[in-house]
Amino acid sequence: MSKLVAPHGGKGLVCALLHGSELEAEKQKAAGLKKIQVSDRAKGDLIMMGIGGFSPLTGFMNKADWKGVCENFQMADGTFWPVPITLDVTKDDANAISIGDEIALETGGEIMATMKVEEKFEMTEADKKWECEKVFMGEGEESVDGKFWEIAPEDHPGVIMVMNQKDVNIAGTVKVLTQGEYPKEYPGVYLTPAETRAMFEERGWANVAALQLRNPMHRSHEYLAKIAIEVCDGVLIHSLIGNLKPGDIPADTRVKAIEILIDNYFVKDNVINAGYPLDMRYAGPREGLLHATFRQNYGVNNMLIGRDHAGVGDFYGLCEAQEIFDRIPTTGDAAKDLLCKPMKIDWTFYCHKCDGMASLRTCCHDKDSRVILSGTKLRKALSEGAEIVDHFGRDEVLDHLKKYYASLTEKVEVKMQGAASGDSM
Repeated sequence: MSKLVAPHGGKGLVCALLHGSELEAEKQKAAGLKKIQVSDRAKGDLIMMGIGGFSPLTGFMNKADWKGVCENFQMADGTFWPVPITLDVTKDDANAISIGDEIALETGGEIMATMKVEEKFEMTEADKKWECEKVFMGEGEESVDGKFWEIAPEDHPGVIMVMNQKDVNIAGTVKVLTQGEYPKEYPGVYLTPAETRAMFEERGWANVAALQLRNPMHRSHEYLAKIAIEVCDGVLIHSLIGNLKPGDIPADTRVKAIEILIDNYFVKDNVINAGYPLDMRYAGPREGLLHATFRQNYGVNNMLIGRDHAGVGDFYGLCEAQEIFDRIPTTGDAAKDLLCKPMKIDWTFYCHKCDGMASLRTCCHDKDSRVILSGTKLRKALSEGAEIVDHFGRDEVLDHLKKYYASLTEKVEVKMQGAASGDSM
């Protein structure tokens, strides 16, 4: 019997991905169905539903689930879920679809899945704004005192994404036909929940932590992972290999940077480098909860949550992604509640006087003694060809990243904010 945490939802891994003759038959049927073009975000959601990463979801959410998730962090049946997983279509497409119809979901000329339409519900501008306020509005300086709607429509990628959604959501069960390009482009790194669970079992791990990454690992990330290794059986370094915002470092470059770091600075038996196929939603604290929810499906029971986890700009308080775990609802039913717990680590940095990595809980020295580390700060320095402060990252990793930036012909300005600069320390 497995000692790993059970998948979320109490139903085991719920996988919508078809195989063998069933897959071939569904592909043939899909060719004759009405085709709906879906976004990159929906593509990632479909793959996660396919491989069991979004267990217990079987498809895109209906209105009751959407409302419950936005308002109370719970689907209509009381199962915890922190971020809406919805599929938007145009009014014309919605009018051409009847409840009970089967449709094909397509992107980039590839049919990703089929779907049985069970519900349609309109998303007015007021509905979209309400979702944004519930999911993306935080406690940072850009969210309070009426600033959110002054700043977010231009500067918050998650808000922009939701406000640009089409006008109708459709809900229903899906059958997933492909994992896209990920198995081929990221062999050995793109892993399904069944695969990570098997790897943990083979290594004898029962108490597993995950480190979420959308940036290359700097010294703070390394320190967080090593803290977890000291108190857990092992760590899954789990980086996003879906889409990011302009100016972020592409997945293949980040994956290679992690490999370099693991090869040179980790005991390999205690760490696994893996990737998952979602796009960032930039939902700050809510996204921290989403990261913990699907990591539970991967067999992880501890989620490393550091400063400004999944944040963007100054929309969120520095520790808000940690504090939100203390406010989520519980039912007392392990099948419905979130079982993956946060490992709350204070602000970490290199301290010259301590002569090593430290945090606000362990270092008594002043701000001038500290090297403030953040992915945004690193990307800004690299993109501008600026000198990288000593002790910011490992030399082997920085050399790899500098080669990437030197190859760029067009560069995107990286905006600094208080959280990344260390001004708010």
